[in-house]
Amino acid sequence: MRASPYSDLDRPPLSAPALRRALVVPGGLWTDIRVEPETGSTNADVLAAAKQGAPEGLVVVAERQTAGRGRFDRRWESPPRAGLTLSVLLRPVRISGWLPLLAGVALVETVRRLGEVDAVLKWPNDLLVDERKCAGILAESAGDAVAVGIGLNVTLREPELPVPDATSLQLAGSACTDRDPLLRALLRTLADWYQRWSASDAQRSGLHQAYRLHCATLGRAVRVALPDGTEVAGTATDIDADGRLVLPGGRPIAAGDVRHVR
Repeated sequence: MRASPYSDLDRPPLSAPALRRALVVPGGLWTDIRVEPETGSTNADVLAAAKQGAPEGLVVVAERQTAGRGRFDRRWESPPRAGLTLSVLLRPVRISGWLPLLAGVALVETVRRLGEVDAVLKWPNDLLVDERKCAGILAESAGDAVAVGIGLNVTLREPELPVPDATSLQLAGSACTDRDPLLRALLRTLADWYQRWSASDAQRSGLHQAYRLHCATLGRAVRVALPDGTEVAGTATDIDADGRLVLPGGRPIAAGDVRHVR
């Protein structure tokens, strides 16, 4: 019997040539798609490529990521082929706090459509299923380049979860746990939202309304740990025109680590 080209039959590898044929098309956003067997951080790879002059639309996907970075420089490692770990290179006409929120809208729409699960967004950068984290997003900029990184847990099993309050699409009963169609749908949806937003703004493109629709933080009592080490609390009332979280009686919050208070 011929040996399998990969060790876990439930986690087949992605094909960069097939992805490029499907997604790198005339007039489209994506200019190249690279699938790396292993890398430290896809965001770091994308920003390094940007420094070397790579054009907008580069996508780097890692089958295994060993030094991923989350908010406040938290580190994490993904098991091989158990999730979608990718970063995209954007060179927007304006650097904006809406970029990670835009990626969140594309991600939640993809997961809800293909996975048929009740996924929601937690401001500013998490995708939740059943109140458990299933994905995170991190945007980092250097000059006119922005790397938007997305890490989605697809087939992680309970012992593989990075923290107790995490989950995966498989554990949540997703109708789709095939990374190939998930990635194709995510990149197509992300490109659509980015091009619409780039041509106008968050309000006129419908992005602001879409984010508010999917944001489970709104109307919740929250505690927000701010980058300076302080904490604020209150009921989240809105997302403003700049993508910031609004709490009663305080200035809008541009960045912070949100905890939903039950």
